[in-house]
Amino acid sequence: MSLFSIILISIGLAMDAFAVTIAKTIADCRISKKESLLMITLFGLFQGIMPLIGWTLGINFERFITSIDHWIAFFLLLIIGLNMIRESFQEEHVDCSIDLRTLFTLALATSIDALAVGVSFAFLDVNIIQAALIIMLVTFMICLLGLLIGKRFGKLLEHRATLIGGIILIMMGTKILFEHLLS
Repeated sequence: MSLFSIILISIGLAMDAFAVTIAKTIADCRISKKESLLMITLFGLFQGIMPLIGWTLGINFERFITSIDHWIAFFLLLIIGLNMIRESFQEEHVDCSIDLRTLFTLALATSIDALAVGVSFAFLDVNIIQAALIIMLVTFMICLLGLLIGKRFGKLLEHRATLIGGIILIMMGTKILFEHLLS
């Protein structure tokens, strides 16, 4: 898998965390710089660790499903992407709490899709350590951007970020499927 593809997947995966970051930093949610930094650091770490876990699970079952691995990658990315698109149209109440338990819950919730992507990476030609580090770094940077945007335009962009992330993941899943079918 190309570096460009991994970066695109990273951007798609980061959109849930980006949307939550914006939601947490809109004008009514006054969080400190320390809390903001902790939040985006946890988002980045979880997004980077979950593909490693998924890859480990996937690699252990590779011999059983090698003939259909491209379909698995496609359907996982499709389901995640469609779910993100669906979520982008739902109105949610913004909870302004920012305690450590809440941050861990949010980091876990926004990184479940990265676990599924890690499973699909097990069936592709991916350097998992490099991919996990890229996902972690991209998520951190996008969430940092989310902090800045959230302070200025939070309500306007909150749901669009999740929509864009879902579309990117579906496009990448489709690309993986067509590459395998045409090879």
